[in-house]
Amino acid sequence: MQREQLADFLRRRREAIRPAEVGITGGPRRRTAGLRREEVALLAGMSVDYVVRLEQGRSSQPSTQLLGALARALRLTDDERSHLFHLAGHQPPPADGTARLARAGLVRLLDLVGDTPAMVLSDLGEILAQNHMSILLSGDHSGLTGDRRYVAYRYFTDPSIRDLHGPDEWQRHARQHVADLRAVAGRRAGDPVVTGLIERLLAASDDFRRLWAEHEVAVRRADRKTFIHPRVGRLTMDCETLVTPDLGQQLLVLTPADAEAREKLELLRVLGVEEFPTGVPH
Repeated sequence: MQREQLADFLRRRREAIRPAEVGITGGPRRRTAGLRREEVALLAGMSVDYVVRLEQGRSSQPSTQLLGALARALRLTDDERSHLFHLAGHQPPPADGTARLARAGLVRLLDLVGDTPAMVLSDLGEILAQNHMSILLSGDHSGLTGDRRYVAYRYFTDPSIRDLHGPDEWQRHARQHVADLRAVAGRRAGDPVVTGLIERLLAASDDFRRLWAEHEVAVRRADRKTFIHPRVGRLTMDCETLVTPDLGQQLLVLTPADAEAREKLELLRVLGVEEFPTGVPH
């Protein structure tokens, strides 16, 4: 473990992150343009004292779980994350072994769209970041682990999701999820993350096997979806998907499709977070 180098790297990365990049509003009394140690601790889910000891080179060797949390909090790239693990004396995980981080520019866009629900997803449907209105509409997806991280997996293996849509709409979106996954599989041929997900879906769902065999291919870019919210009822939303040039991440923006949905979305904003569905796919 290279304590001094680790301390210097963490301190410099903290100072380089602007609060707005991680959804924190910068106040007039900030003495530094970067993040405070308290903010890093909050984002990483660890104590402030431990962050201080890491930056002062006085800590014990951090676990791989703590390093992963720090990498997410500091918005490290794959190369920076690998460097962090090496400095701490650990072998870095594969780049696709954990959920990737939302690009900083896409995270800023989440704030810019304001009261419009929006989220950042990986090409495999992992929700990497959400704004406040997205959480109000469809729940907080940040705690999902394992295969439940993937929208397609939840769509075909969670029976409760069928109750959120009528039979015709469920079938239509199921077909779209499979066609989009087929496109990802073509772009990332031989990727064990993609092939493993497909194999587990084939084993888990008759519906997935049937649709996969039809070999339809289509990247999802625009759609209309009905959300059935426990507090405000049915909302019809238009979904616009903007993809990065490498097709690796997507910005999904959801706008009300009619006046009724617009009124219900405004009511939801006023009500705030008290009760909302969990694990609802986009």
